[in-house]
Order: sequence, then C-alpha cells, then structure tokens
Amino acid sequence: MTETNARPGGTGRPNSPGRPGRHGPMSGRQAEAARNDQRILASARAVFVADPGAPITAVAKHAGVGISALYTRYGSKEELLRTLCTDGLQTFVQETEAAIERVRQGHDHWQVFAAFMQNLTDADTSSLTRAFAGKFAPTPEMFALANRSAELSEEFFGLIRDVLRPDLVLHDVSLSFELVAAIKFADPARTTELRHRYLALILDGMRAADREALPGPPPAWPEISERWNAS
Repeated sequence: MTETNARPGGTGRPNSPGRPGRHGPMSGRQAEAARNDQRILASARAVFVADPGAPITAVAKHAGVGISALYTRYGSKEELLRTLCTDGLQTFVQETEAAIERVRQGHDHWQVFAAFMQNLTDADTSSLTRAFAGKFAPTPEMFALANRSAELSEEFFGLIRDVLRPDLVLHDVSLSFELVAAIKFADPARTTELRHRYLALILDGMRAADREALPGPPPAWPEISERWNAS
C-alpha cells in the first residue's frame, strides 16, 4: 500500500501497526531472535520483490534459517507480505512527519521536498507496491495506517504547494516513486546512482516555473487503489 491507497472514510492510526515492540535490554537469546527476524524480513523483501510468486521456502533458504523457524514467526506468506508493507507505510509516515516539521521550522520548501523524495526513493518502499499490489488482502490496521499517511501527504503537499507546478497533483508524486523504483540493476550501487539521476530529472519537471501543460488528466484515487484488490 502507499500513501494514496487509503480507504475512503477511514481515519485514525492502527492500534498495533507492525510487530510488537519491546522495552528494556534483550537477553542473548532474544537478541538472536531479533536478528533472525530482521534477516527473515530482509530476505522476504529480496525474494518477493524479485519474484512475487516465489514460495515461502525460498525466503527460508535465502535467510539461512529452517522453515520451522520462519513459521514460528510468520504463519504464512501473506503475513510476511503484510509485515513488509506495514513497515513500508511506517517509513512513509515517519519521513512525511519529519518533512512537515522541517517546513514548520522554516526550511526552504524546495529543499525539504527534494530531500523527502530522495529519502523515500532510497527507502525503496515503492518496490513493495509494484510487487505486492493485489497479492494479499490488507488488514483494517493497514488501512488505518494508509489513511494516516494520506492525511500527512495532503498536509505536506499543501505546505509546499508554492514551489510546485500548478497542475501537479499528489497522485503524480506517488506514481513518480514507482517510476524510479522500476530502475533496477544487478549492482545495488549503480541502481542507487541511476535512481538519483532520474529522480533529479523528475524533480526538475515538478518545479513551479513556466511549463507547458501536462498531457492527459492526472491519476485518480480509484486507479491507484484498485491494484490492492486481491485477485
């Protein structure tokens, strides 16, 4: 899910958006379990972004853990996908909150927006949308988190509207992330370098200046959200 995939009429934050946190120092066994969990999630992201149809056993193999250890933490492939997408939504919320705060502190609007775009490009949350849309049914908690991200996006977009071209809409920004996420090469460093290059080209087209009108209407919410209807 992305910041623009909120359910109409939904409000609020999820009660538990993600894996439960833990307070205080962890024991050696708990620390090892936490490391295994992160390794499983990193492997799940790598495996399923590359091949959304891959079996969950491929994740265990990539992570170097037994399938029983994986199922102890995640009962199904859908649960893994939901966890990855929830983490992506949380990253988006955090980055947008930070950008709003920078604007309120008086930072240059364009610099804040450009940094926001690059931070989320580097976080690569849009690769999750491209790979997982329609592959599972989002939970009510995920819809609540998506609504929160949508509210923040609208607030941020309104604050920086003065530096953006007048015919740019929020959904244009959302899909721009996906355009950049499509750039993927075997060398991760080269992928990052090229993503930054094409993001710079996209950002230049978003600036408020004397521009020709964009062709065609902007994307609408139903066009973006319908991809999350599980097939």
